[in-house]
Amino acid sequence: MENNLRIPKENRHSYAEPLDRLIAGTREDTIAQVENIFKDYIKAGLILNFYLVGDIVAQDFLSNEFLKAFVKICIIDEKTQRNQINMDFEGSFEEIVEFRNPAGTINKDCWEIFRNIINSNKKTLVKITEGEEDLLILPLILEIPIIEKGGNFAFYGQPPITDSKFKIPEGIVIVNVDKKIQEKVRRILSIMEKLS
Repeated sequence: MENNLRIPKENRHSYAEPLDRLIAGTREDTIAQVENIFKDYIKAGLILNFYLVGDIVAQDFLSNEFLKAFVKICIIDEKTQRNQINMDFEGSFEEIVEFRNPAGTINKDCWEIFRNIINSNKKTLVKITEGEEDLLILPLILEIPIIEKGGNFAFYGQPPITDSKFKIPEGIVIVNVDKKIQEKVRRILSIMEKLS
């Protein structure tokens, strides 16, 4: 990507809708449901790789003995709803990468960073030192390879939306990375503002 990208103000609501399957509920309920879903995938013989965006999702996955075994990349900003959060999981990773991503934007450098991390095949923690990680789910999904007889899944937290036009409960979004979802992400990125 040649440009930094930003959400256009007039389309802000369209970025709030879940990209794929929403598991609604409390943190405890959703993580238990996710664990059960993927235990069934393992029984079916699938190879799993998990890519996480968001501090709460990261905390919940890395605190779960079953789920943390499949985590490949974790992107955090050490904040939740603008409040500082203590993330003490650095020892769970082989590499730690830091970069800046201003709020409401996608830094053009993230594409190459994600590609290099995925190609390295090292369990990596990406820390956003300035800004936020929220929109980085989009370029991450495009960089995740599609694998046969396996499953590359991206996860992020869904905040509750109580806008007058629609309501979305809080939970975890499970994104099964395939061609269809990558095309959906390309459409979303195509309507973002290009910055210099």
